[in-house]
Amino acid sequence: METHYSANAPTREQIDATSGLLLLEFGTDWCGHCRATQAPLAQAYAAHSQVAHRKVEDGPGRPLGRSFRVKLWPTLIFLRDGQEVDRLVRPLDAAEIGAAFSRLETAA
Repeated sequence: METHYSANAPTREQIDATSGLLLLEFGTDWCGHCRATQAPLAQAYAAHSQVAHRKVEDGPGRPLGRSFRVKLWPTLIFLRDGQEVDRLVRPLDAAEIGAAFSRLETAA
């Protein structure tokens, strides 16, 4: 699991071409809501570590976040082969995050 948001975001085309399972997490290191999500996310991720995780720094003018219509941080987007399967905005419950991972892993 990544621990810091990266300013070097992939392009939307790169994300769309991704194969396998991916969690994109949009936010910033200074965001209080983002920090509050980290403990429940780490707890849920422990049982789903086969899912790739990318933390993407977001903000005005950041094209990847805009392409996913991210409005609030953190936004977790669960993708299978580049296609969005699920999305959580400002989650604080490990069970809710774990359920989204489970839906991702069982999506057809």
